[in-house]
Amino acid sequence: MHAIMYSNKKNVLQLVGLLKASGINRIVLSPGSRNSPVTHSLANDPFFTCHTVVDERSAGFYAIGIIMHTLQPVAVCCTSGTAVLNLGSAVAEAYYQELPLLVITADRPAGWISQMDGQTIPQPGIFNTLVKKSVQLPEVLSNEDEWYCNRLINEAVLELDHHRKGPVHINIPLSEPLFEYTVPDLPPARKIERICERKGSDEDIMEENCFGERFLDHKKRMVIIGQLSYETGRLTKALEELAEEQDCIILAEHLSNIQSPFIIRNFDAFLYTLSNEEKDAFVPDLIITYGGHIVSKRIKQFIRNHPPQEHWHISPSGEITDLYQCLTHCIETDALPFFEYLASCENYRNSKPYASLWGNALAQLPVPADPAFSDMLAVQEWMKMLPADSAIHLANSSSVRIAQLFPLKKGISVYCNRGTSGIDGCVSTAVGYASVSGKLTFLLTGDLAFFYDMNGLWNHKINNKLRILLNNNGGGEIFYALPGLNKSGALENHIAASHHTSAKGWAETMGFTYLAVTHENELKEKMPVFVDYRSDKPVLMEVFTSMEQNAGIMRNYYHELKKK
Repeated sequence: MHAIMYSNKKNVLQLVGLLKASGINRIVLSPGSRNSPVTHSLANDPFFTCHTVVDERSAGFYAIGIIMHTLQPVAVCCTSGTAVLNLGSAVAEAYYQELPLLVITADRPAGWISQMDGQTIPQPGIFNTLVKKSVQLPEVLSNEDEWYCNRLINEAVLELDHHRKGPVHINIPLSEPLFEYTVPDLPPARKIERICERKGSDEDIMEENCFGERFLDHKKRMVIIGQLSYETGRLTKALEELAEEQDCIILAEHLSNIQSPFIIRNFDAFLYTLSNEEKDAFVPDLIITYGGHIVSKRIKQFIRNHPPQEHWHISPSGEITDLYQCLTHCIETDALPFFEYLASCENYRNSKPYASLWGNALAQLPVPADPAFSDMLAVQEWMKMLPADSAIHLANSSSVRIAQLFPLKKGISVYCNRGTSGIDGCVSTAVGYASVSGKLTFLLTGDLAFFYDMNGLWNHKINNKLRILLNNNGGGEIFYALPGLNKSGALENHIAASHHTSAKGWAETMGFTYLAVTHENELKEKMPVFVDYRSDKPVLMEVFTSMEQNAGIMRNYYHELKKK
């Protein structure tokens, strides 16, 4: 018996590995050279049953015939160019009959498309709306490419049977040389499972997939809650019960709008204090994620560099989101019943070693001294004096990061345009919110974000409950804090966009009460006026600081955290 040898193309290896992991073993092959790395790797592996049909149009319908009998997904694979177009009729038929046809098309490298070379038509998305999903695999040159390739194949395969069956398209570019079959074993190919609510009730899903047992089998459990822009009282209670009843830690930033003493908020600062050797003890066996964006880069890198045994992401839409590069299960259900179920699981352990480990370590985290006059001090003083039941909007970049450093009073709602994390629109969003909320509404923004969107104040009437805290440090301060960027001669004028602009004239023209702050005593004197809800006008307080000093104060803040 001859040894199996696969193509050395890493995107092909991921594809073949995931087809095996997904149980897709019936393949219809049409001959060609560009798809030969795929054809060879499939035909030489006894797991696959391969059928050869020369005419691609016929091959597509041949695969449909197999699907009709087996009621299982079948793949059809062809070479590049017009061969792909010939599959169009079968793809359309599969779409309207709701048949799981997996179309695999080989392609030329992207740089050669439409360059008068042979068989170089644009293939990505070529079937348009007649497939449920279309993905373009990368040519794998790095570990990140390989992760991306794996994720895309998972997304495509999962879509064959998501809510309804139908065709999907995987386009795979392959560079020459094509005919090197030198790999004796397939690499590990992570398979992502999607658990769908439509197959039963929430509790049925949990029981059928043994989520309770699996949750309890893991000794170190972590929940990470991302951005949530709605009232979360019941969810907060469920998470509190989970933390009380199980050995489980819960991490959430202000943007989660989860307010509870059981929530760990200062995890970003804490991770900064740990050496690489110390981090190993804090690595979870299981992480469960829910919600939108997480601002902290440190928690992302911590999980990516120390992947858990399992990562469950709760996604009511079923969308595959692999932020931490270790997703194992996408659970298409509502978060509230899921966390309530986990909290109710009978736990026979009395101790909570993992939660205690984090709790004890966080209790020893130093509290840095109050900063000197800076953006950080302005935010600290403001957050101390925020009235209860107010709403705050955070601009992106430095504003959202600095606000996370300080505790937030209970009852305050937090919003941020974190969906795309751009600086545009923060003023307009806060103005729109204030116009209908009836709440005292605060916007914390830096100068570039404010001036970029200052037309947001160009309205017939601004609600007098709007308050804008504008930290004007003369440019993009965050760029001074990025290692290596300070060596660029273009930093001041072209990257940080240094300027000497003030909001005073514009604010007063638009009917705002304007407050200028240039030193610490002035800050403490004017802050009570700024947060007072009784003003009959909207208020803008502009705090003038220095980019260089801000960057130094931020470095000192983190330096003091290391003193433990």
